[in-house]
Amino acid sequence: MKIALDATYSVGDYLSGVGIYSRELLRGLVSAHPDERFTFCYRPHRYLRSFAARLPANASRSLLYEPLFPRSRDLFHGLNQRLPTIRFRRMVTTFHDLFVLTGDYSTPEFRRRFAEQARQAAAESDAIITVSEFTARQVETLLGVERSRLHVVHHGTNRRAPADRAPAARQNLILNVGAIQHRKNIARLVEAFERTPPGWKLALAGSAGYGAAEILARIGNSRRRGDIEVLGYVPAEALGGWYARASVFAFPSLDEGFGMPVLEAMAAGVPVMASNRAALPEVCGDAALLVDPEDVAGLAAALERLMRDQALREELMARGVDRASRFSWEKAAAQTWEVYQGLLI
Repeated sequence: MKIALDATYSVGDYLSGVGIYSRELLRGLVSAHPDERFTFCYRPHRYLRSFAARLPANASRSLLYEPLFPRSRDLFHGLNQRLPTIRFRRMVTTFHDLFVLTGDYSTPEFRRRFAEQARQAAAESDAIITVSEFTARQVETLLGVERSRLHVVHHGTNRRAPADRAPAARQNLILNVGAIQHRKNIARLVEAFERTPPGWKLALAGSAGYGAAEILARIGNSRRRGDIEVLGYVPAEALGGWYARASVFAFPSLDEGFGMPVLEAMAAGVPVMASNRAALPEVCGDAALLVDPEDVAGLAAALERLMRDQALREELMARGVDRASRFSWEKAAAQTWEVYQGLLI
């Protein structure tokens, strides 16, 4: 079987959630199926950078530059809700989220381009993989895709809890991981933190996104500015140190197709407070304290409860580690392969 995948977003030093998904799925598929042939396709702006990494023996590299891309593949998989205009025997697309269609979280030009690409991919895909049941329902409702074409394949995580997970060994630190942007609800998190007792720090790890200037100005004017660390993008290796130090992970996002940082925090043994909307309840199960993300008083109360209640932190830590153990990239690759098999056999 000859399978081509859009590997564009797996390239780069500062990978987003889509980038991590792309990298891990590519690795998982080629590792699990050494006798199959894979073509990793890169759009022009990432093609040259892709040569920095060696490919596995059963994978080759190709420039995805329409209309020159070769069609002699059994299946093409677009890993970021986008397909080329070239038609293949079978086509699969992964949809991560549709928040661009449902909220004011990006520029009008980005929304227009995203909507056009998403609708085209939804119409032309023989099968659609969604990273959560929540996203599957959105694709079905907003893009008119029949349920028979939808397959839910959750993300995985490579992070594991440190050997010493004792809460007493951790710092009085609340950690948030995600872009500094409106959708991540950082301004309300800062306001909630201001209402909590002194003696704790808030660390924000993530690159600047849509609306960052306004959020950073709000942080700069905070009466707790000395207790807030704005870290920028933190590489995976360094991020492990922040997970190991944190006593609370706060993720009050307004809209998530999955919420990979929540799973990483759980896997690292950090008690989680998260939003009670979008895909987060599906990912968290009973292993997190879920809160209305638009209720600042409720966010503050939840943070303070976690600050004061060590027994609750220990309980959520244990539940979180167990919850995260149910998600793996190997499982995601195996379920993705099942989707391929269903189309080609």
